[in-house]
Amino acid sequence: MIRALFQLPDRALAWVEPFSTPVLTTLARLFFAAVLFMYFWNSGLTKIPDGFANLISPSFNAFAQIYPKGAEAAGYDITQATSFQKLVILAGTWSEFILPVLVVIGLFTRAAAFGMIGFVLVQSLTDIVGHGAALGAWFDAASDSALDQRTLWVFLLLVLIFRGGGPLSVDRLFRSGSSPHPDDLPR
Repeated sequence: MIRALFQLPDRALAWVEPFSTPVLTTLARLFFAAVLFMYFWNSGLTKIPDGFANLISPSFNAFAQIYPKGAEAAGYDITQATSFQKLVILAGTWSEFILPVLVVIGLFTRAAAFGMIGFVLVQSLTDIVGHGAALGAWFDAASDSALDQRTLWVFLLLVLIFRGGGPLSVDRLFRSGSSPHPDDLPR
C-alpha cells in the first residue's frame, strides 16, 4: 500500500518523461534569455564606453572591472596594463557578448554553456577577491548572495551542457540533414 502511494506520482506523470528533454532544453535557453542575457549584455556594454573600438583596444572601464586592484594601482590608466591583462580584458569583453548570444540562439550550445560557466566562475572570483563582494552561504535565510545566485546560473547552464540546445536551436538546424539527435526525441 505504501509502495503504491509513493509510485503514484511517477505513474501519473509518466507521460511527461518522453517530452522532458526537448522542453527543458528549450526552457533553459528561454529562461537564460529572459533572466541573464541583458545582464551580461549590459555588463559588456560598460566595458566599451567608447564604442566597438574597445573590442580591439581595451578600455579603462574594463580594466577597472576585471582587475580592480591593478587598475587602482595604475591610476586607472589602461596603458599601464600588462599585455596579459589586456588580453584577458579583451577575451572577457568578447565573451560577455558572444557566449550569451550563442546560448540564446542555440549555436554551439554545449560549448557556449561551458564557456559561460567558466566566465561566471571567473566573474565570481573577481567580484569576491577584487571587489570585496560577500560570498554568502548556502542553506541560510537569504537567497541574494553571490553564491546563491551564481549557483542557479551554473545549474541552468549545466542543463544545456548535458542536454544540448534542444529542438528549437541553430544546432538542431545544422543536424537536420542527419539523423535526429537522441536528446530531441520522445522516449
